[in-house]
Amino acid sequence: MTDGFGSGDRAAERDEHHAHVWVDGRLLDAGEAHLSVFDRGFQLGDGIFETLRARAGRPTELAEHTARLRSSAAGLGIPLPDDIAERLDTGIAQLLAADALDGETGDASVRITVSRGVFRGRGLLPPDEIVSPTIVIQAWPVVPASARHLEHGLHLIASSVRRDPASPLATLKTTSRADFVYARLEARRAAADDALFLTIDDVLSEGTSANIFVVRRAVDDAPELATPSLECAILPGTTRSWLLAWGERVGLRPVETRLTRSDLAAADEAFLSSSVAGVLPVTRFEAAPIGSGVPGPWTRRARADREALIRGTATPSSARAASTATARVADGPR
Repeated sequence: MTDGFGSGDRAAERDEHHAHVWVDGRLLDAGEAHLSVFDRGFQLGDGIFETLRARAGRPTELAEHTARLRSSAAGLGIPLPDDIAERLDTGIAQLLAADALDGETGDASVRITVSRGVFRGRGLLPPDEIVSPTIVIQAWPVVPASARHLEHGLHLIASSVRRDPASPLATLKTTSRADFVYARLEARRAAADDALFLTIDDVLSEGTSANIFVVRRAVDDAPELATPSLECAILPGTTRSWLLAWGERVGLRPVETRLTRSDLAAADEAFLSSSVAGVLPVTRFEAAPIGSGVPGPWTRRARADREALIRGTATPSSARAASTATARVADGPR
């Protein structure tokens, strides 16, 4: 998922750090013209994409992102080359090296975009003739999360856009993002950091570029890490999958379920998760505080452990840290 909470987060991502793009196997100057105006991605948003993070030249969970790209392509009937995994691996390495983002301190956001390709005719679908897909890779330096967001958390609102769990497009990561742009505009107008989508039956779905999690006490008083299930019209995020496994390892019962606005408001902690931004605390929803109103211990640990994974270092948290976090949740609001 793409990120960018708050104004000015993209200030550091200027053209001088974005000197090249990779298009259909070729490294090109970023300032040149690259795509045909007849490309279906430009004409109709007829395409798919993935965004991931690469630290020191190492893409995080590239296999998982490639698998989801294949799934999205199958859903829209976009034929991918058989060697797409090898092409992406090579293309990312070439691009990071060309833009000097592959060194030990390199930290890059990588976007893979695939459109149906170039077709000079009109209409929603080309005839049965074969159209070669356009494959593009871009990279930017990762902009660190702001101190304000890490120390005080994000403020979310509910978007007026509703998600339909029955839609076959709900789990596809397509380049048609009008709903997401509209929701982010709603957040901006409300002076919030992001908007949450709800389903047509008013349960939580996801943010505009991230999955939502809550930490709470279950009926049996066990600490629980809950997130909307796949039936809630969400994109199955790669970081989401990692967090569910992480929760089980550190003593949080992972639960995929239907969450309501009330569940979010009553949670001990909440956070968003995405491939590039990682874990970001959520401390307000619709202007009301969540839990204590500040980022909680489980959120901080989730972020630290995820960042350690991306850096390729050992998880810094210990069993004692987990027990301390459990105690702090137990002592906090229920």
